[in-house]
Amino acid sequence: MKIVVLDAATLGMEDAAWEPFRQQGDLTLYPLTPYDTETIVERAAGADVVLSNKVPLLGPELSVLPSLRLISVLATGYNNVDLAAARSGGVTVCNVPAYSTASTAQHAVALILELCNRVGAHDTSVRAGDWVRSARFSYWNGDLVELEGKTVGIVGFGQIGRRVGATVAALGARVLASARRRRAAPDYPFEWADTRDIFERADVVTLHCPQTEETTDLVNAESLRAMKRTAFLVNTARGGLVDEGDLADALREGTIAGAAVDVLRKEPMEEDCPLRDVPNCIVTPHMAWSGQDSRRRLLEETLANLIAFQRGEPRNVVS
Repeated sequence: MKIVVLDAATLGMEDAAWEPFRQQGDLTLYPLTPYDTETIVERAAGADVVLSNKVPLLGPELSVLPSLRLISVLATGYNNVDLAAARSGGVTVCNVPAYSTASTAQHAVALILELCNRVGAHDTSVRAGDWVRSARFSYWNGDLVELEGKTVGIVGFGQIGRRVGATVAALGARVLASARRRRAAPDYPFEWADTRDIFERADVVTLHCPQTEETTDLVNAESLRAMKRTAFLVNTARGGLVDEGDLADALREGTIAGAAVDVLRKEPMEEDCPLRDVPNCIVTPHMAWSGQDSRRRLLEETLANLIAFQRGEPRNVVS
């Protein structure tokens, strides 16, 4: 069995971590693959199994890969694969659900706390010598915000959103939540609300919903104007949920107090990204998912997908 990994470097794992895959077949690792059909087809030619994190496998590629039998996505999201084309070609597509719940929730909370406590900004200030020059034993640049008694609105209340809710509730925040399907209530105090109410009432709005036709540009000039001027926005979900130009304008104009995003519409960040140099905006490089334990789980579950497929019992099938 020929196994090709198109973007192994995205996992940042040592070569030895791939050894169990070598035991399953003839393994070829490409650190990164350009997103052009010619290169993708050249590298995947003759493969029975292709593993891809973000490299697209769409109709033009799948139509000329007759040997391909399995695509196992090295992620939970699988929008880089044309499922209809895969089905028509008899290709099974698997993903790895929920591997990064803890890591992503922790990063979302870290961004919320950074907006509230400005730890990084104060460390930068101290290293620049501001404390050495200070006449006072204590100083702070800007107001610090306590979460206790504040309202955190969670848009998208799946596993990650619920984990974030549990953490901020433990810090004394009130939790509002919206979801496409309302499942059982969590074991901490919270209130269901629609998305519009969340934008109007919350002191912190944190996004944990998928990007769909309905949620693309969910954060726009109108929804930002509905927020409190003291409110924060956090996005660790999908870059397309946010109109970045509208958010940049809102931050410059003081429509909201601050934002923190881990995802952008185009990644890596482009030089002219509207959020690149905006005040009161924290940007991290799509790293919420990437805790070391999270990446290890991702690789282990992908191996389990491969072994199950070889046994004729495919798991985590999305096609």
